[in-house]
Amino acid sequence: MAKRKRKRRSKAPAIGIIIVLLMIMGLGMFVLYQKKGYIGPQQFTYPVKYEEYVIKYSNKYGVEPELIYAVIKTESGFNENAVSEVGARGLMQLMEDAYSWVRYRLDVKDEYDFDKMFDPETNIEYGTYYLSFLLDKYDGSIGLTAAAYHCGMGTVDGWIEEGIVNAQDFDVSDIPDENDQTSHYVNKITKAYNIYKESLKEDTDNG
Repeated sequence: MAKRKRKRRSKAPAIGIIIVLLMIMGLGMFVLYQKKGYIGPQQFTYPVKYEEYVIKYSNKYGVEPELIYAVIKTESGFNENAVSEVGARGLMQLMEDAYSWVRYRLDVKDEYDFDKMFDPETNIEYGTYYLSFLLDKYDGSIGLTAAAYHCGMGTVDGWIEEGIVNAQDFDVSDIPDENDQTSHYVNKITKAYNIYKESLKEDTDNG
């Protein structure tokens, strides 16, 4: 007597159910993100870390947290152990001469050295103080502050004195071609700053 062949059950219904469940879960996560003020993938591209220190020194030195985050994002990508090819260290990538200058300005008496720039809080304090000095020097100009942070105050002051850039109406396109890396840096800082402004505003609105 011949055996009957069993009919194979179609897997299509099961796959369909799985797809529907995944869609429901995705919708739920989207709603949760919106309620908490998250901005999807951008939240990972432009993260908000070390918030305790950023807010602390933002308030202490009068620098917008959005600018501090923009510099950290651009300089180190939030890697507290980052070291550049020219020796800049930490989250905000301070060079040793900038570190020594800020240390002197803050009248720090503690016995520690340049390795302290790998400490997130100290690095953020020093970097934020340096930003506050530059913002004051350049009348609150984000562009000139970013340029000076990248290539030094002496270079930026030279452009202003020679009439290459207008301190009252700064345009990144006026930066000399030989300093195109600084132009690129200013654009990256400006972009990150604007994204953080929008992101943190949404967090506040949804909070």
